[in-house]
This record gives sequence, C-alpha cells and structure tokens, in this order.
Amino acid sequence: MSSKCKQVVGLVEKIKIVGNDKAIETLALMDTGAIRTSIDMSLAAEAKLGPIVGIEKIKQSSTKRSTKRPIVEAIIELKGKRFKKKVNLQDRSHMRYLAIIGRDILKGNFIVDPEKG
Repeated sequence: MSSKCKQVVGLVEKIKIVGNDKAIETLALMDTGAIRTSIDMSLAAEAKLGPIVGIEKIKQSSTKRSTKRPIVEAIIELKGKRFKKKVNLQDRSHMRYLAIIGRDILKGNFIVDPEKG
C-alpha cells in the first residue's frame, strides 16, 4: 500500500474494542515499537474478549525482562477501519493508556504523525 492510501494518525487516538457482548471506546497509544497490539486485562474482560488462543513471550525493551502474556482475538476499530487481530493482554492499569496499537495494525494502513492531535 502506498503512502497515499495510508491515513495519518496522531500518537494517541480513540479506538473501539469490539468484544463478544459489547464494544468499548478508549484512548490508545500508537506504538511503532510494539510488534503486536496490547490491551489491558480489565478492558478485555469488560468487552468479554476470549477465549485465550495462545500465550506469547514478550521481551520488554525497558526492563530487558521476558514475560508471558495471554493472546485473544479481537476486533479493533481505528479511524473507521476494522481489524480482526490477535492481541496480547496485560495489566496496564498503572499506565497512562489502557491500550497500545502496534505494527500489526499500523503497518501498511497508517502513518503516525507525532505532531497531529
């Protein structure tokens, strides 16, 4: 996909997480350093995401430690586009944003402009 077809997003955008029973809107950080999209466990529970389809070992660049995270399928809506993706779950309650959008959604679809927003 050429850059002409890609939508521009800011560092933080409103997303919709579509689960089995309901959809939840939240702000998410657009994280070009993250391979996979990640959602807070409480948001996943509220949207009734599941079942767990796997476990992923993640090495965090900030701590150099590896952790294991559950993987679920979710529909993520960003800028009017829907993506069915496997996302990892983690406790993000202590973080500023309860969701991050990784390269699994950004690549080929969006350009992140830090000055936008």
